[in-house]
Amino acid sequence: MTTVVRPRVAVSSCLLGAPVRFNGGHSRDRFLTEELAEHVDWVPICPEIEIGLGAPRETLRLERSPDGPRLVTRRTREDLTAPMTGLAAGRAADLADVDGYVFKSRSPSCGLHGIPVCAGGNGPADRHGEGIFAAAITRARPELVVEDEGRLHDAVLREAFVERIFASARLRALLAGDWRPRDLVAFHARHKMQILSHAPAAYREIGRLVAAAGELPREALAREYDRAFRAALATTATVGRHVNVLHHCLGMIGGQLDPVRRADLAEVIASYRARRVALTVPLALLRHHARGAGVEYVRDQTYLSPYPDALRLRNHVPA
Repeated sequence: MTTVVRPRVAVSSCLLGAPVRFNGGHSRDRFLTEELAEHVDWVPICPEIEIGLGAPRETLRLERSPDGPRLVTRRTREDLTAPMTGLAAGRAADLADVDGYVFKSRSPSCGLHGIPVCAGGNGPADRHGEGIFAAAITRARPELVVEDEGRLHDAVLREAFVERIFASARLRALLAGDWRPRDLVAFHARHKMQILSHAPAAYREIGRLVAAAGELPREALAREYDRAFRAALATTATVGRHVNVLHHCLGMIGGQLDPVRRADLAEVIASYRARRVALTVPLALLRHHARGAGVEYVRDQTYLSPYPDALRLRNHVPA
């Protein structure tokens, strides 16, 4: 069975309920604190507090400059760009063993998307900016799985984020130990269906890398596998790719099933393809039959349980 490794996830402190917002309040997020918190280890960060601003505090905004956006206080016009980017440089190094980061949306420090960048005075704002701290972190750690809490309200984006942080945690746990090439081969085999549901071409590329595992220096192998694995899972999974994987799994257990059960499973996969049922329906049948038939290769695929079932993330019917 798939070993559950708890991801380490950095998060804007206010999203966990810490009273560090500009007004002395918080922005506690229910999904993060009531559902995800049971399954991850949080690394709370509030960059404004860490550079000494305190809470409550003067509000901040981004302003356009010839050298790029600047982070300034609205009333006193203090430029905080340098201390904020300096903090990010240090924090990026501290986050080497972190599997993901949930940033506060719409924040001039921590927002990932759509932050207003003002022209100065009362001029019009360009609403395509990034928060100064978030931008510096993502530049320093481009492989880090990042999202903001606003986008995590979308079922598809939420599922993708959670899937990737748990996959990252499993790989981190493997590479942090005394692993051998055969361990990486086994890891790759368990993730075959999960990778195929995202990026079939990448699976073939990674397969060639794993096939040469015994010939490459250990550190180079780990570095290249980590890069390729993360890139594959960053590719969006689609209904069509899920259907292909489901049929692949059916093909491996079908010989152990009677005709009625094979037909039932094929019918449920067809219903998922037609967007009449959620992915959890064919997956539940596959898991049941793989266990009952003793087909260990399918039973142990991370694809069937990429994260704890309690998170209920594959329950939406695809649009």
